[in-house]
Amino acid sequence: MDNARFWKSLIGTISALLDEGNFNVDAEGIRLRSMDPSHVAMVDFELSKDAVEEYSCSAPLKLCINIAEMLKLLRRVGGDESIELTYDPSKARLDIVLKSNYTRTFSIATLEPTTDEVPAPKIAFNAQARITTDCLKNAIDDAATVSDHIQFEMVEGKLVMRSSGDLGSATIEVEETSEELLNMAFSEPSQATFSLSYLSDMVKAASGLSDIVTLEFSTNMPIRLNFELPQKGQLQYYLAPRIETA
Repeated sequence: MDNARFWKSLIGTISALLDEGNFNVDAEGIRLRSMDPSHVAMVDFELSKDAVEEYSCSAPLKLCINIAEMLKLLRRVGGDESIELTYDPSKARLDIVLKSNYTRTFSIATLEPTTDEVPAPKIAFNAQARITTDCLKNAIDDAATVSDHIQFEMVEGKLVMRSSGDLGSATIEVEETSEELLNMAFSEPSQATFSLSYLSDMVKAASGLSDIVTLEFSTNMPIRLNFELPQKGQLQYYLAPRIETA
């Protein structure tokens, strides 16, 4: 891959939820779908073989990687470096080669895969909003000034995001005519509330990769955040709702 920073950013998006990641690798690309340890959130990641300059996989395999350790190595990535990842099953190690004016090689031990891949959730979403990542990030930052949760609501003509705490409240309304809201659609008015700590980590991690995110939710159901990647691939997060009790 010519751009080592892109791979570093991808691993950063996974580290927002996972300490260890089970990557499924085959002739078509690299995939990961896994729940966070609390089973509140899920990341669904895919990178196509067509997204990189050179790709080869002679047989399907599963790699379990310590995400934090890989990210520690990737912090050494420079701005003009390419990256090459090579796995040798006989050594159970993943080699990371960074190239610019000189070559640096790091090696990280792989782990035993811990779980099977989680199936994709089958959820009917009644509301959808395609907005800029900056808009969502700013709304989350605004909401965090008064609360630890945020409510998304889709009504005719706008997306509304609200938060409230003991000492104050915040309301962010994004009109359908706004340049920040690129598209919206809903089959019925919908609203759901979510943890800001999870959302903040997700959006912060993905903001360096993606300028556009599609939010999909239904009343008191999980939300899906689909971040558009510049290369062929997929980055989605799912987050369970915060159910208010009387």
